Amino acid sequence: MPDITRDEVAHLADLARIDLDDAELDHLAPQLAVILESVASIRGVAGEDVPPTSHPIPLTNVFREDVAVPCLTAEQALSGAPASEDGRFSVPRILGDEQ
Repeated sequence: MPDITRDEVAHLADLARIDLDDAELDHLAPQLAVILESVASIRGVAGEDVPPTSHPIPLTNVFREDVAVPCLTAEQALSGAPASEDGRFSVPRILGDEQ
């Protein structure tokens, strides 16, 4: 198991701008050692011929062709609105004048 010292934990905490007391340093050192051991075991499974990936299956985006189609006019869009004003939807004010 890779050993990590209190000083190394204190250095990591300092880099992360985390203030740890002595008890926390003593508590975290063995936990970080277990994490390092887990990462090392995973690294050992992947051979040199296995490229690092974020997903086991190659992902590609499928894009459709961007085709312009007829759409609603402003009047048609506003025809179902409960209220409209100056060619726009009219909604109740949710913020007061304090903004």
